[in-house]
Amino acid sequence: VERVIGRAEGEQFVPYYTRREIDEVGALRGRGLEIAWVKDPIELFFLHIQGSGIVRFPDGYHLNVGYAAQNGWPYRSIGRLLIDSGKVAKEEMSMQRLRRYFAENPREQREIFAYNESYVFFRVNPEGALGSLEVPVTAGRSLATDARLFPKGAIAFIQTDIPVIDTEGQLAGWRPIARFVLNQDTGGAIRGLQRADLYFGTGDEAAGLAGYMNRSGKIFFLLLKAAAKKK
Repeated sequence: VERVIGRAEGEQFVPYYTRREIDEVGALRGRGLEIAWVKDPIELFFLHIQGSGIVRFPDGYHLNVGYAAQNGWPYRSIGRLLIDSGKVAKEEMSMQRLRRYFAENPREQREIFAYNESYVFFRVNPEGALGSLEVPVTAGRSLATDARLFPKGAIAFIQTDIPVIDTEGQLAGWRPIARFVLNQDTGGAIRGLQRADLYFGTGDEAAGLAGYMNRSGKIFFLLLKAAAKKK
């Protein structure tokens, strides 16, 4: 069953507001829907991509937020946009490189963000980051895949390389890993057989690892023999 997301406008059912309509036009302004106001629009945009995170307040209070809903518009990669337009080399692309690009080209920020019309709505999650199965995810052991193609909650074995970060937060190399993981999550940016995300946890170190992670690997799903035969 295909799920269609939209809004009622008079007697018509129309597409929901885009990112530009929400952020720039203020389509939802004045409804009291805000959880918090954040200082850095770049970090907020990355929060939309990651689907969950921690909002830190000046007084030290932390608020865990997670995915609640999405506006129905397809995810479009701003990283791919910058690569295709020749503004960032493919081999340089990472979350850290995107941050640097926006710092160097602040006037382009709004237009590039609007290219990704997908918009994520959040809720407060006191228990921390939750996957699509509504249970807490585990750093280094929780996997996100395309829910249309891979079994939810399945155990898998992965072989890949993960980043090695130096004391200055720069990429110093890659380290091979081979481990069992649990398929606990999905996301708008995770589409197709050749895309999976490994959850690295919270904090600066985890953000650095996740930001640089872009590596090929292998995934083996463990299935019951009877279930495998039915496939």
